[in-house]
Amino acid sequence: MIGAESRGYYYHDPDTPLSREPQYRLNPDNPDDRWFFNTLASGDRFNINVNRDTRLETTRVWLNVLVQEQGRVLGLAGTGIDLTRFIEHFINTDEAGVTPMIIDEQGAFQAHPDSTLIALGSATGADAERRTLPAQLADTGQRQRLQELMAQARAEPDSVGIDWLTLSGRRQLLALSFMPELGWYVVTAVDPGAARVLEEGWINTALLAFVMMLAVLLLALAYAVERLMLTPLRRLQGSATAIAQGRYDVALPPPSGDEIGDLSAAFGVMASKVQAHTAELEQKVRSRTHELEEANQKMRLANQQINDSIDYASLIQRAILPDHQLTQMLGEHHFVLWHPRDVVGGDFYIFHPGERGRFLVGVVDCAGHGVAGALMTMLARAALDHAIREQGIDSPASILRLADQILKGMLQDGELPRGLATNMDVGLASVVPDRQQLVFSGAKMSLYHSDGERVEELKGSRRTLMDRRDAYFEDQVIELQRDHIYYLATDGYLDQAGGSKGFGLGSSQFRELLLTHSRLPLAEQARALKQALDDYRGTHPQRDDMTLLAFKVDSFK
Repeated sequence: MIGAESRGYYYHDPDTPLSREPQYRLNPDNPDDRWFFNTLASGDRFNINVNRDTRLETTRVWLNVLVQEQGRVLGLAGTGIDLTRFIEHFINTDEAGVTPMIIDEQGAFQAHPDSTLIALGSATGADAERRTLPAQLADTGQRQRLQELMAQARAEPDSVGIDWLTLSGRRQLLALSFMPELGWYVVTAVDPGAARVLEEGWINTALLAFVMMLAVLLLALAYAVERLMLTPLRRLQGSATAIAQGRYDVALPPPSGDEIGDLSAAFGVMASKVQAHTAELEQKVRSRTHELEEANQKMRLANQQINDSIDYASLIQRAILPDHQLTQMLGEHHFVLWHPRDVVGGDFYIFHPGERGRFLVGVVDCAGHGVAGALMTMLARAALDHAIREQGIDSPASILRLADQILKGMLQDGELPRGLATNMDVGLASVVPDRQQLVFSGAKMSLYHSDGERVEELKGSRRTLMDRRDAYFEDQVIELQRDHIYYLATDGYLDQAGGSKGFGLGSSQFRELLLTHSRLPLAEQARALKQALDDYRGTHPQRDDMTLLAFKVDSFK
């Protein structure tokens, strides 16, 4: 036992009683004591180390353990197994040309007949690198082969790895096995030149006779194999190749009573069955191909009919849009951007003229898009037209309330799926030039207006038409201005994904676009807003139907 601070060495065995005074004190400058200080520096809690103790005059496998208290190293305690007799009986063999040795995982010698090669204290890094088995090998390739043998032995501790390596300048046969308990390798090197056990002349005579007898046997064996096996097998191989190429009228080897004959007969049966199965399969393939062609033709016809129907529906949907009335009433003082996501969509806009230059304009966004959205526009258009006939065009809020009741009445008896969306966003503006007023009411849709200096927003109700909760709609009255442009937009425009992060355009950026282009003539403004949205969208797909309607009033007659 050794104290960490005092460096006192206490030693005890049957011949040496334990004393309260250390036998000696270790010195870091003494090469024989360096193993102790390297062990402390390594931080390992224990190690196994071969060391020659010059004071005790013994070579031992030392088992050293750090003694600690709350992380503080107090010293080193160890015991050892005496290797002196082991080296005398195992390592120091009298067999000529046979060199037994023990190495660790780094290849350092832990035991060797030449005591000067033993890497004393190698477990603590206290010895030179030259005292290793790899250092004794001829080149890097042989060192790599030694590493492979060590890895193989470590993976299979019960196996023995054998190979020819050049050791100390002589080609020797190395046998290597692994001791997992110690992590060491037992190696035996045999030098054939030094370990010769037979007379050279006897070996040459026996070898010559053996070679002659072996040549005769090989010739006889080659003839028998060629005649009895290879020739029939070649013919059988040729038949197999022909069958693989689709030719079944091939000649097989003649029948015989051996295994080749049985194989040939079995191959003939197999060829007949393959031919029959192939013919049956080809017939099935032709039949299935014909059925698939018929099914594809029917699908093409059905798809063509569906596309024709959708195209026709698109023509009908465009026909009910009030483009002619808008152009006749407002002319160049309006524009409409209407872009369904599919051929048909769930967005549409309305226009109803009244007396004394009054008119009602609005935008509707039905839930869904494609065919489903287009069908919902038919219901919405019918309900709004009926409400306008009943209420007139002066109160958009009254129109929305009545349209909501009509729509709910239309669908209350229908067994619609729970997840089916039927709600509608609507924005209606009643323009009253003779009073210089604009009356707006919206169902989750806003009215934007700009004078070129700023953009104002009139927000609609938080509820939509067909909402499950009761909706409250009210009229908002603002002064009608000649220099103002008024905008109604569905959320497909505001929610379109784009930009570097794929976010929706949003209300703030929409207002900035309106302000940027609000001084342009409306025709140019329409092109600029369309291009701005396309630039923002980039490669992102169109999410929803998009509608943007803008107008201004130039005369207050």
